[in-house]
Amino acid sequence: MTDQNKIVVFGAGRIGRSFIGQLFSQGGWEVVFVDTDTLLIDELNRKGRYRVIIKEKEESILWVEKVRGVPVTEENRVTVEICNAGLVAVSVGMEGIPTLIPLLAKGLIERHRHNPEPVIDIILAENMRNAAQYFEVELRKLLPAEFPLGRLVGLVETSIGKMVPIMRKKDLMEDRLQVFAEAYNTLILDKKAFKNPVPGIEGLAPKENMKAWVDRKLFIHNLGHACAAYLGYLFDPGMKYIYEVMEIPELSGYVRRVMLQSAGILLQRYPGEFTPESLEEHIDDLLMRFGNRELGDTVFRVGCDLPRKLGPDDRLAGAIRLAKEMKMPCDLILFTLVCACRFRATDENGEMLPSDREFTITAAKGIRSVMTEICGFGDEDADLIENAIGIDRELVLPLKHTIPVC
Repeated sequence: MTDQNKIVVFGAGRIGRSFIGQLFSQGGWEVVFVDTDTLLIDELNRKGRYRVIIKEKEESILWVEKVRGVPVTEENRVTVEICNAGLVAVSVGMEGIPTLIPLLAKGLIERHRHNPEPVIDIILAENMRNAAQYFEVELRKLLPAEFPLGRLVGLVETSIGKMVPIMRKKDLMEDRLQVFAEAYNTLILDKKAFKNPVPGIEGLAPKENMKAWVDRKLFIHNLGHACAAYLGYLFDPGMKYIYEVMEIPELSGYVRRVMLQSAGILLQRYPGEFTPESLEEHIDDLLMRFGNRELGDTVFRVGCDLPRKLGPDDRLAGAIRLAKEMKMPCDLILFTLVCACRFRATDENGEMLPSDREFTITAAKGIRSVMTEICGFGDEDADLIENAIGIDRELVLPLKHTIPVC
């Protein structure tokens, strides 16, 4: 028998705890986290609750109750949880998805075997384009050919707009379960993808044209945030926090112009879905949120993982591709991409992300290699690649007390 008020959340990380788990717990649901971190799971089971600390000028605390956890290694227990869940959510990050898919497939098979009728929705709380299509393809590889995936399972894409900083060691030592987050608490999701009625949870914002809203998140929010990190690092490699970048008018002004350029592309791609006024208002709200001192979001966190963030469909290369498709200018976005190639920020221990260390090998071969091997541009993009090479050649570092001109 399914428990319609139980959600199984794969991933007890920052977004899983501060956003997905928090929303559903506040809505009266039981939240069961599945994670690789056994110490975290043990602590969840011991305490049965945790706190989300909202970082604003006046700090506040949300207690998340009715929570427990299951280690991802205990596959039979995880399968049982999927079998009787009312809803599933996924928030594991790109690196965790390959491990997750087989476990999810096993749970769906067992659920169908025990009770073939109830449908289930899976909220894909991942920052990726075409997430539903990706999950469907990967699940079908592991499910029996006759499994009615399209009838029984709703793959619900989301737009994750909540900003959650990396926790410092001293904060984790104080309380392993606590998580810091901004006050923003709206989860945009695909209304059409649900097989069951959309849960009546405060904070859920179902949208009809989900692709447009995923692209708004990726090509305005993610793009602008990354731009702040990359320009801030080149302006002053010792700059630690995003709010420091936003307090320099030349830099924040440039970030805004980049976001507006991308907004123009989205207006062309999705006529009728957005208005210039609504996107400009959204951009100004984001800029204010980027400047939140209390959140303490770092240049490192926002800019790191270059192989992913410079990937073919991600925030910069993806926006450039969309601009080419719409025959729109993308010079400011291209400049940001070139700046990203010089990004070498480190964490609180002075360490680069391993994927960024690998990226430096490609970057050492020159901007052409990054554009082709990482961003996926080809022969048809020859002019674009040459423009990037020209920008890279003229870029003088560090960018002290001046804003780059493209």
